[in-house]
Amino acid sequence: MKLSKGFWQTYKETPADAEITSHKLMIRAGLIHKSGSGLYNYLPMGYRSIRKVENIVREELNKIGSQELLMSVVTPGELWQETGRWDKMGDLMLKFKDKADRDLCISPTNEEAITDIFRKTVKSYKQLPVSLYQINTKFRDEIRPRFGLMRGREFTMKDAYTFHNDKECMDKIYDDFYGAYSAIFTRLGLEFTAVEADGGAMASSDAKTHEFQVIADSGEDAIIYSPETGYAANVEKAKTKRAKVEFNHTSDAIEEVATPNKATIEDVCNFLKVPQHTSLKSLVYVDESGKEKKFYLLLLLGDDSLNEVKLGGFLKSDKVRAAHDGELEELKLEKGFIGPIGQNISIVFDREVDLEAAFVAGANKKDFHIKNLVPKRDVAKFEVADLREAREGDLTECGKGTIKVRRGIEVGHIFQLGDKYTKGMNVTILDSNGKAQHPLMGCYGIGVTRVVAAAIEQNHDENGIIWPASIAPYDLSFVSITKSEEYNKLADDIYEELLKEGLDVVYDDRNQGPGFKFKDADLLGLPIQLVLGERDHKESGMLEIRIRRTGKTIKVSTEEAVKKVKSVHKLILWSEQSKGFEVAKLMEEINKVLDVEKEVVTE
Repeated sequence: MKLSKGFWQTYKETPADAEITSHKLMIRAGLIHKSGSGLYNYLPMGYRSIRKVENIVREELNKIGSQELLMSVVTPGELWQETGRWDKMGDLMLKFKDKADRDLCISPTNEEAITDIFRKTVKSYKQLPVSLYQINTKFRDEIRPRFGLMRGREFTMKDAYTFHNDKECMDKIYDDFYGAYSAIFTRLGLEFTAVEADGGAMASSDAKTHEFQVIADSGEDAIIYSPETGYAANVEKAKTKRAKVEFNHTSDAIEEVATPNKATIEDVCNFLKVPQHTSLKSLVYVDESGKEKKFYLLLLLGDDSLNEVKLGGFLKSDKVRAAHDGELEELKLEKGFIGPIGQNISIVFDREVDLEAAFVAGANKKDFHIKNLVPKRDVAKFEVADLREAREGDLTECGKGTIKVRRGIEVGHIFQLGDKYTKGMNVTILDSNGKAQHPLMGCYGIGVTRVVAAAIEQNHDENGIIWPASIAPYDLSFVSITKSEEYNKLADDIYEELLKEGLDVVYDDRNQGPGFKFKDADLLGLPIQLVLGERDHKESGMLEIRIRRTGKTIKVSTEEAVKKVKSVHKLILWSEQSKGFEVAKLMEEINKVLDVEKEVVTE
């Protein structure tokens, strides 16, 4: 594409509402255009990258036998009403009525729609498994859309759905999708990790579910991992053990102590001169999933934090919240001084609490705590569950690995849904014995536009984007710094030769100065810049190859320029998709290609 004829505009200023790097750079580099709150138009440069992501996704899913279809963006409300999600999804769904007063919505996801297609098509186990996917527009009416394509209201998503007659088949195809996702993100040239995750409202607590996270300092998610064992999980799902600590195993009787105006763990422990892990943090939570509210007193070590997702999984409820002050008053609980002695609500200890050790806890009256509370001795009835949030310095459950934390951006999520939707919509097939059964389902999503934003979050510098070669809008920028007719003709000839070699080229033939052109080239961030400078070429007969990721420059002759650019591009693509990518290794290989004629290895 010749920029003199292209539709592309860059900007020096960062939009006031752009908070994260990808949002800022996508606007400044002319990839997207904001049309409204959480709504973006994909401009030509940005759309090319989106399409490249889509094509990689298609190729890998087709390899595992999944078939592409396209469902309507608008879906009938009656399908959602069958599963009860018409009300449960609440304000996230954009709902409206047609002229016949029928309920409709803009699809935020498509479990109901695909299940409706399935039940009208498949009747026997002999037709299973079924694996279908689409790449389509979704809309979720986020209350506070932000971060550009990272959390917009309208977005492009790949969603796949599978149907099975038994769990063995579901596990097999789940593993196929896991492998396909690993291949997709590898081909995208991204540093990523697959982590155990919580299925939330989408899946049962015991179902397989993994998130695929792109590693980035700006990521919203905390990823727990152990370099020694390879264990990785989202912090919401992670199961770890505390590093060893010393507890007080005294047999002394409970002692009430005055703690005037000391209502926090920190204040109480400082006042009593004891470590925080020898106190108990008391939290009151409410489960509203039943006809009546049920209250729970949760007790964790004083320096631990509650993982609400784990609590929801333990209670098998998606309607769990902290009790508010009015409810505490109704229960006659004194905030800041709550303890387990004499309670008539359900008590749950975190599994890291040593039930035979002595702890400081609330005395259930203002300005008083108790010492030497031994849960096993002093609390008549309780349960034990994994409630704490994993953190840096913990140990893996096997005790052989130390836990570290890094940030990630969720770009893909795979679930085993079981029979949640087939039961909800009364879908049955005949099994091998001729009996009706509810088939099992799997669900597999990739946020296509989110992937593009995540790639930029992971790959940029102070000058702009640094695209992975597989999804860059174009393969290279050809920057022409020429004035004479002779050199303009040479630049045109080089451009045509690049195209003939199958390279996608942005040819900057605009009537602008070199500084302007180089700044735009860096901002756009294509993997390679090929520079023809009239003055330099007259002196040396050479062009310059600039590697965007490394900043290194290489001189090449006019005759060798196109061939060398093609070889370097292949090496960049290869290196980004190789494990343990190192810039030094890439430059070493590039130098070999430039100095020695050889076939480039691309496996």
